[in-house]
Amino acid sequence: MNRYNSARQGFEFGDRLMKNPLSIGRLAFVALAFAVGAWVAPASAQDAAARGLEIAQEVDLRDTGFGDFEAQMRMVLRNRHGEESVREMRTQTLEVEDDGDKTLVIFDQPRDVEGTALLSFTHKVGSDDQWLYLPALRRVKRIASDNKAGPFMGSEFAFEDISSQEVEKYTYSYLGDEVVDGVAMYMVERIPVDPKSGYSRQVGWYDQEEYRIQKVDFYDRRGDLLKTLTYHGYQLYLDDFWRADQMSMVNHQTGKSTDLFWDSYEFQVGLDERDFDQNALRRAR
Repeated sequence: MNRYNSARQGFEFGDRLMKNPLSIGRLAFVALAFAVGAWVAPASAQDAAARGLEIAQEVDLRDTGFGDFEAQMRMVLRNRHGEESVREMRTQTLEVEDDGDKTLVIFDQPRDVEGTALLSFTHKVGSDDQWLYLPALRRVKRIASDNKAGPFMGSEFAFEDISSQEVEKYTYSYLGDEVVDGVAMYMVERIPVDPKSGYSRQVGWYDQEEYRIQKVDFYDRRGDLLKTLTYHGYQLYLDDFWRADQMSMVNHQTGKSTDLFWDSYEFQVGLDERDFDQNALRRAR
């Protein structure tokens, strides 16, 4: 049994204790169990939901106001045998008031994917809009909502992972505090609102000082652990906005992994809506 399931069972047991008379001995046992545990769980499911949402809102608030940015990316794909393939990309992101971000990802290398581009319109409510431009076919393909769980360009990132993670796209439950490598973390479960998501739930760890996401466990539709995403090398930009230098996604079921290395961030470069229409896909070079 993993620590996450142990925590959930302990939490559910605690709820049952609140509803039923207990002997002094059982009360003492419960008190001891919580005293020696690795985290402190909230008192009720309602408290857990409220606290989880509060943490998610604080995370979002701390990353509001960046306007736009551009960055370079290097994607390293590894199969279960450790063999690698590398892709060079660049990305542009526009913050949209009262809605999700708009993002354009353009592949520059190798030649077989050069000019391929993904345009994403993330929405706070409802399904995201995504289009993929395939230069070999000279056509724009809309990504159907049924396919959002599919792999993005053969990587371990799904199309839905590429969109910005808006607060409204999930319901939340605070699972407790945990110390990881000497850093105090908030542990939060989030469940996708979209029934077509490829995930039944996700569990995220956020550092308590800056509310930066450090790790996410993704569970498939059957409830089994599918992937783990970790963030490394956070840097501060414009004295306000944290960005990771590396994102590493490991697929526990296939043994494959994908690393994204970020570089050359530039903020507030003057991007606007015209840089994120379907014509921008075809202009991508």
